[in-house]
Amino acid sequence: ILPKADQLPGETFTPGQLIKVYVASIKEDGGTSYANITRKHPGFVKRLFEMEVPEIYDGVVEIMSVSREAGSRTKIAVGSKDENVDAVGACIGPRGQRVNNVVEILCGEKIDIVRYSEDPAEYISAALAPAEVLSVAVDESGAKACRVIVPDSQLSLAIGNKGQNVRLAAKLTGWKIDIKPLSQAND
Repeated sequence: ILPKADQLPGETFTPGQLIKVYVASIKEDGGTSYANITRKHPGFVKRLFEMEVPEIYDGVVEIMSVSREAGSRTKIAVGSKDENVDAVGACIGPRGQRVNNVVEILCGEKIDIVRYSEDPAEYISAALAPAEVLSVAVDESGAKACRVIVPDSQLSLAIGNKGQNVRLAAKLTGWKIDIKPLSQAND
């Protein structure tokens, strides 16, 4: 079953059309099994990249985290177990072919691929791409919160349309992110 709520906005299907889906759950009802499928789950993007990028399938590159607003934008964090392999470059592919294949399946959804880092400041800075980040101050109290300083001209880019960029970055990293422009940094 593929409910309308689990389809991407504006998608229409025709009988006999082949589509890729993510199996969200399987339910049994009196001897009959039902597979609930979706095209909105973040795991869908992860599986598409596993199919498209041999390095992920082989385990050399690992998808560490995925945050998604289906139909609009997705951010994925990737890391490599081999220092000689560029995880982001492997996911993008030659001339962007690998990521473009995934974007095509997702009906043009924008995908940001960022490098995972064990250092929270570096990871948060990468997650807020394409905005330029001047500094990341991590809360020392143990709460997963931080304050990010960006140039005044980059504030709207860092926050994103209706807060989408910072919301996806917060979901991706698991940190609460407070963004301030450089002009208010001393406050």
